Parts: sequence; structure tokens; C-alpha cells
Amino acid sequence: MRHALIFAAGLGERMRPLTDHTPKPLLQAGGKPLIAWHLEKLADAGVHYVVINTSHLAEQFPEALGDGSRWGLRIRYAYEGPTPLETGGGMLNALPLLGEAPFIAVNGDIHSDVDYAALPAEPQGLAYLVMVDNPTHHPDGDFMLDAHGRLHADGTPRLTFSGIGIYRRELLQDWRATIGDTSGAEATPPRFKLAPLLRAAMAAGRAHGAHHRGRWTDVGTPARLADLDARLRR
Repeated sequence: MRHALIFAAGLGERMRPLTDHTPKPLLQAGGKPLIAWHLEKLADAGVHYVVINTSHLAEQFPEALGDGSRWGLRIRYAYEGPTPLETGGGMLNALPLLGEAPFIAVNGDIHSDVDYAALPAEPQGLAYLVMVDNPTHHPDGDFMLDAHGRLHADGTPRLTFSGIGIYRRELLQDWRATIGDTSGAEATPPRFKLAPLLRAAMAAGRAHGAHHRGRWTDVGTPARLADLDARLRR
């Protein structure tokens, strides 16, 4: 049974005032919540079990999504507490619910035409990231993808990480040694970003990816949400 994780715990500060009363992944685009687009695609890709991590206005997620049965899914909620744990801490917090096999993880506040069913069942190394062209609001990109599908923290040209990836739980095995004394790492539960772990995997030649050239939107502002909504309704 394939598992998936949806990151949905962010505060959505750039989306205010829309997120004062609604978590960003529950904002509507094209007549349905952003997160519902992911749930539909995950179900179509053969995923049966989805973990959604929550923090800001967490109680609204089970109210809106229930147990996932309407999509043929089983949804579990991983509450992070009142302060989000960042991507690394959030993944670590959800790990006990994600089984032993590699899992899909996706940011709940993006929209794309990436076909989840076409993603590899598991990464070659520790992580497989879907990369996209750099949007205007992030012109410098994140990582370099070479001709062999390996990702590098340095080098050009750079692409932007889409927020869609496949991970082995071993990526987090030595997280504390990699993160070091980063602020939040000593908290309970720990709070840290995933990026340093990905860079360490890249340095070891254990992170791969592919360039998606289709549609992708980082729904980071009310203007981008309105634009996405208009495009989907057309």
C-alpha cells in the first residue's frame, strides 16, 4: 500500500487576510480546495493512505476532508502543535504514520499537472525531486539537475523544486548530525527544514530528479490564487 504525505501545517502569512480564518491548503481554486486536487490525483495514482500534517487552524482539515473515504483514501492527521515544525520536522513527526516503504510528499499549497502515477515507485537514492522552471518570484532556482538525473546543490543552470518528491525514510536517519545546532532542532518535537538533508544527500550522490515542463503554480499570494482560480475555471 503506497503512502503519501501532504504538507499542510504552514501559517500562510503571505496569504493574509485569506488565511486568517482558513488554512492555505483549504483555500478554493477552480471550485475545490487546493488540497482536494492533490487527494484526487493521489487516489488516481494508486495511493490509498495519506498523512496530512497540520498546525494552523488544524481542526478545519478533518471537518473539510473527513477520513478520505470520498476519494477512496484513508486520511490520518499528524498535528504538529501550535507552531509548525518546518518541512524536515514535519516529515519526521509524520514518519511513524508513513510505513517503511518510500512515500510521496507534496506541498499542500501548490497546483500542477504533474502525473503522480508516472512518478517512480522509489528513488534511486534517498530522494527524487520534481523540478520546474524558475518562476518570476524565484528567478535563481534551488538546485542543478545534470544530464544523468542527479541533483546538485551548486552549479548552473538551476531549477526550482516543485514541492513534489519521493523519499526514503532513511533520509531522516541522521538528521540531527546534519542539522547541527540549528534553532528549533532541540525543541520537542524538533523543528527544522528539509533542505539541509537534501543537500547532504546531493553531496553523497544520492538525490535524483526530473524536469517537469508542464503547468505548476506556487500559490503563495492572493494574486496567484486568483490567477489560478481563473485559469482552472476556464
